[in-house]
Amino acid sequence: MSKSARFGCLCCTYDYETPKTLVIQSTKIGCMFRLVQFVVLLYVVGYVCVVRKAYQERDSVISSVTTKVKGFAYTNTSYMEPRLWDVADYVIPPQGENSFYVLTNVIMTPKQTQSRCPEPEICPGIQTGLCVNYSATVQTCEVLSWCPLEEHTKLPKPALLNAAADFTVLIKNSITYPKFKVNRRSILPHINSSYLKKCEFNRSTDPYCPIFRLKNIASEAGEDFQDMAVKGGILGIFIDWSCDLDWGAHRCFPKYSFRRLDSKNPVNNVAPGYNFRFAKYYQTPDGQESRTLIKAYGIRFDIIVFGTGGKFGIVPTIINLGAALTILGLAPKVCDWILLTCSSKKDLYKKNKITHLNDDDTESVSN
Repeated sequence: MSKSARFGCLCCTYDYETPKTLVIQSTKIGCMFRLVQFVVLLYVVGYVCVVRKAYQERDSVISSVTTKVKGFAYTNTSYMEPRLWDVADYVIPPQGENSFYVLTNVIMTPKQTQSRCPEPEICPGIQTGLCVNYSATVQTCEVLSWCPLEEHTKLPKPALLNAAADFTVLIKNSITYPKFKVNRRSILPHINSSYLKKCEFNRSTDPYCPIFRLKNIASEAGEDFQDMAVKGGILGIFIDWSCDLDWGAHRCFPKYSFRRLDSKNPVNNVAPGYNFRFAKYYQTPDGQESRTLIKAYGIRFDIIVFGTGGKFGIVPTIINLGAALTILGLAPKVCDWILLTCSSKKDLYKKNKITHLNDDDTESVSN
């Protein structure tokens, strides 16, 4: 590297730049500058402050949920004895964690005992190695199982407990924002016992009543309850507790929404709906164990609680104010760049905007 080149690099190392004010009386440039400032202020005030509320501290909700289902159903069919169904029969299990299940359709196999019987197409037991008559014309392997085996009969349609559409559920949801020491309940302070006995959730007329009719939950999710009741399904009850606590905790209310959660793909519909098996056990007078096998179809309701609480905080306010001032300071830089690169008078602006001085020039001015 030549001496002059090294000297030039050394001079650049010790250069110092100081801002220089250049007042340009131009309507176009003035409007452009104000427009850039307006866009920046609109972003800071409109989006950062109003929409995102970036001046607030945030806390996530902590929630607990309990439910209580009410309703009665009566069935009288040719394949089952007449019976009355109450909460103990159709809510399985009685208590769930953030969910509850309502039985809507069943296939019952009564009076099963542990013995030997011919197997159907799918073996539900242990093969004994013997071949026995399954029907007058068909022989199958013998199995050790609970007999008689469950019959793969056609599901009742409409659903056996189609009256479940009019059952109601009370959802008691308690939440807290520990950072702000705020506690709220889905049973709001203005709700008393007499009101709770007659109210029912309605998005238009009563959006804060914590009692929901099951068919209305399905309808809000875009489903027909009677269709779902045949093979079962899963419905989600979403409770949103996103609150602006600057206005006070008394203005923090739950917002409910509903959605079907299980797959309802019309093309890939293998094993649709929701079902499981359970049994009720008895003992015969001669001491033999007996049971009634129940293949239960029904709707599971999952309660999903979420939300964030926001409240004014000095730290996020200072951070975002500093960021806003920094962004606002970009407005002159943008206008300078346009003037010095795109303007027809860019050479004139450069001449007046940038002035180079060295120590010799400074000494001559002082003399």
